[in-house]
Amino acid sequence: MFFNQKTKLLAIALLAVSVSVRAQKVDYSAKVERLLSQMTLEEKLGQLNQYSNASDQTGPITRNSDGQIDEIRKGRVGSMLNVRGAKNTRLLQQEALKSRLKIPMIFGQDVVHGYRVTFPLPLAEAASWDLEMIEKTARVAATEAAASGIQWTFAPMVDISRDARWGRVMEGAGEDTYLGSKIAVARVRGFQGKGIGQLDAVMACAKHFAAYGAAVAGRDYNSVDMSLRQLWQYYLPPFKAAVDAGAATLMNSFNDLNGTPATASAYLQRDILKGAWKFDGFVVSDWGSIGEMIPHGYAKDCKDAAEMAMNGGSDMDMESRCYIENLAVLLKEGKVKEAQINDAVRRILTKKFELGLFENPYRFSDEKREKQVLNSPAFREVARDMARKSIVLLKNEKQVLPLAKNLKTIALVGPLAKSNEDMKGFWSVDWGKNDQLVSLYEGVQAKVGNQAKLLYAQGCGVEDTSTQGFAQAVQAAQQADVVVMAVGEKYDMSGEGHSRSNIHLPGVQEELIKAIQATGKPVVVLVMGGRPLIFNWTADHVPAIAFTWWLGSEAGNAMADVLFGDYNPSGKLPMSFPRSEGQLPLYYNYLHTGRWPQNDSEKQYKSAYLDVSNSPRYAFGYGLSYTKFEYSDLKLSRKNMTDTDQIEVSFVLKNAGTREGEEVVQLYLRDVVAQPLRPVQELKDFRKVKLKAQETTQIRFVIDREKLAFYNDQLDWITQAGDFDLMIGAACNDIRLTDHFTLTK
Repeated sequence: MFFNQKTKLLAIALLAVSVSVRAQKVDYSAKVERLLSQMTLEEKLGQLNQYSNASDQTGPITRNSDGQIDEIRKGRVGSMLNVRGAKNTRLLQQEALKSRLKIPMIFGQDVVHGYRVTFPLPLAEAASWDLEMIEKTARVAATEAAASGIQWTFAPMVDISRDARWGRVMEGAGEDTYLGSKIAVARVRGFQGKGIGQLDAVMACAKHFAAYGAAVAGRDYNSVDMSLRQLWQYYLPPFKAAVDAGAATLMNSFNDLNGTPATASAYLQRDILKGAWKFDGFVVSDWGSIGEMIPHGYAKDCKDAAEMAMNGGSDMDMESRCYIENLAVLLKEGKVKEAQINDAVRRILTKKFELGLFENPYRFSDEKREKQVLNSPAFREVARDMARKSIVLLKNEKQVLPLAKNLKTIALVGPLAKSNEDMKGFWSVDWGKNDQLVSLYEGVQAKVGNQAKLLYAQGCGVEDTSTQGFAQAVQAAQQADVVVMAVGEKYDMSGEGHSRSNIHLPGVQEELIKAIQATGKPVVVLVMGGRPLIFNWTADHVPAIAFTWWLGSEAGNAMADVLFGDYNPSGKLPMSFPRSEGQLPLYYNYLHTGRWPQNDSEKQYKSAYLDVSNSPRYAFGYGLSYTKFEYSDLKLSRKNMTDTDQIEVSFVLKNAGTREGEEVVQLYLRDVVAQPLRPVQELKDFRKVKLKAQETTQIRFVIDREKLAFYNDQLDWITQAGDFDLMIGAACNDIRLTDHFTLTK
């Protein structure tokens, strides 16, 4: 794609990822206090009130949307969401400046995996294990969104998710706390760049606080019941990492935690977040979650809900209208404190000052900059690179992949082979006919040009129960040198409110795969979706399989790059793929029991299923390459350490194949004997390393107290003396090097 030098230079400048240089934080406290002293109670409550653009709802339709403009003019609205475009945000900001004190509004948007340019789903990006690229895609998304008048994104989602039935697994980083924490930091840094207030940055919002990913039975919005130790050990660390990285805001969650809705949880929001962690940003409710405490059975009415939410530490009310309508009465009755209201307003006003909105309320609403920035070729190239890195090669028997470039006839078969819309995935910004999403067919067509003939047959729809189209698909396969199949979910089968009890390939898609495999032709299956899926027959019988998720704007081009070997796949799974829904929740860092089976044949009186293995179909950290990597020469600098010591671990990694490739080397530890119990293994470090064919390098890791510590039942962060197993490998179940060491006190 051609673009002029001026545009290229602009795009390069916008793409610069600031890792070490951050804008100096200015103390606006005097200005905030001066403004706060001038505000009436109604104006203060207005700052705590957020409405959605009535024509673009991303939650249950709410009441009283017709009077929004009048309320904005009266200073009764502190923030709007779902308002897109420099022109539209400017027009509404003009209305806000008609209020008595002319306090500008903040405009928010769910910029989850890209704005104008769509990137792979967050879970797909997590499969790259490439923190620099993840930060870069967030950086691009922030640059585009900020150029369209948006100052705040409701991302990243940092919930740990161990149950693939939960539709929102696509929004997060998967099942592991360590990987999830690292990715949380990368995304916060990407969104906020050199600091909020920069014209290419937006406020990050770590969500959903807390434990939303552990919804019972994987059913969205469901209850969460867990011990406090499990909460602190596995579910809180990614939020702490986001806060430490400077996340401007947090969003609470829909779920209750041990009987208390998170929206009203003073333990989560006041004791932990604003207390122990000293978080100085503000907390926004999730869509209507304050009012939803009524059907939850926790509050009797909206007034009751407002009291509980304010006392619990929720600062801004998204779309329930409970605060604006009830806090004044609650204050008069002494059920909430003026200091609490002032604290919430103070936090919001501080962010408005930091954004520079009081200096220039329209600084983010520049139509000229918007036209220059959106959908640049350089940004689309970032999307293509990220998409390639997100693809996970699951199987490649007889080296079916990469495809030879001298193939004469290629059959593209399956319900998603020509799909454009599905490439965007859930929680993407809808640009209608101008989405410019590249399908698999278009990507392969662009790759082979006139060198190969493309045959196409849909075979069936994603959810079809009919096999009527099979004959045409088989006919196309029989004429081809190779068959590439595109199967999986529709883009809206994973996401918020899209939990599923059955996560097998929908409809008759696996039957279609069987029919094509029976032709005897080489078959490659590309599985597309937003969650781990089950496709056991395919896994057992098809020679080449790649999981491609939903890859965004450049999906088809990225898949073609991998198919034909122009990019060597390097993705590794951030979630375990089950063999059966009956295994869920499923995760690699489980606790041994007194009756854990040693093998799959050992079932009786063991913690095992009679009808399926305990092991996943594809394990956490798993992913193949077109080359082979060898691990050798493991060395530990010492075999004994104390809390103040460190152990340096080194080993040699060699690309033993004939192609350049990237390997994600993973370090796992196991505390052999501990009270309370510790997992069978835990990811504690990783590196993504690129090596040329036959190249070797030495990899070093450092083990210190932080890698050995854990929470005890009193929630103390402790270590215990004893032996530790060290495991280094290509996946949690593909350990290549082992050793052990001892911690002494």
